[in-house]
Amino acid sequence: MPGLTRRCLLPLLCALSFALVDCFDIGLSTKCVAVPKEMRLCQDVGYSEMRLPNLLGHTTFGEAIPKSAEWESLLRTGCHSQAATFLCSLFAPVCLDTFIQPCRSMCVAVRDSCSQVLACHGQSWPAAFNCDRFPPDEDTCLTSIGTESSAYRKFFPKPTCQGCPATEEPGAHKRVLQTFCQNNFAVKVTLAKRKGASGDSEFDVEGQVEMIAPGSLFSFGTRTIIRQWLLINSNCAHKMVRSSNRGVQYVLIGNVQDTNIIVNKIYLWHKRDTQLTLATRKWKQHKCSKDA
Repeated sequence: MPGLTRRCLLPLLCALSFALVDCFDIGLSTKCVAVPKEMRLCQDVGYSEMRLPNLLGHTTFGEAIPKSAEWESLLRTGCHSQAATFLCSLFAPVCLDTFIQPCRSMCVAVRDSCSQVLACHGQSWPAAFNCDRFPPDEDTCLTSIGTESSAYRKFFPKPTCQGCPATEEPGAHKRVLQTFCQNNFAVKVTLAKRKGASGDSEFDVEGQVEMIAPGSLFSFGTRTIIRQWLLINSNCAHKMVRSSNRGVQYVLIGNVQDTNIIVNKIYLWHKRDTQLTLATRKWKQHKCSKDA
């Protein structure tokens, strides 16, 4: 694929250069088979049988399963609520009397959200998923349920692609408190490196997230948000957790801007750092000045 300057988030995107539906004759004979448990991408799509060959021309599970696995990282970023439906309609089309393709509107909705994540990794929306290849909504196809409401995004903001803030030493506790005042949230997390399904390194949040200054975030959804931030901004994660597989503790500080999560500052949490510990203890009683 032209224009790739960094290693692909999804190896499949580098390999997909063929036409999608154009390369497969929907009129060909297919059979209904159970969606295999190894196809983790499509375990929660609401049906248990799929057609094979599928809409990508895969004739065996030996082809379809590893190719579908290469999309799991993108799906975990939460780039769009219908990304799994869109992808599984191609990899594991539901077993009905005829093939049910995704509508053009669904493709556009998923593309517009998820292509931003791909762009963060130097990748483009693959030509094989050109939305013009899919039928318009008036045909029999899987329609888009519409965009997420602004109220939903306000309560459940999403991480976005951003530059990597440097990991800093916190300094005096008063300086830390001022930093808390200048931002919307501060959370303490333990990050660890592990090997993903594709064999590449991935980063995860160990244990619970400590809400130091929750701001607009809710404790029940913040761990997922941080995981998504790590996947989207994997270059930042690589800098934070370089060589050790052991968990490393950080304080992530940032804002919610236009329903997007932006991490502005990162402190490495040292157990012996009394100033950072003191600041987190004083925060609940601290009153920010108007100039902060």
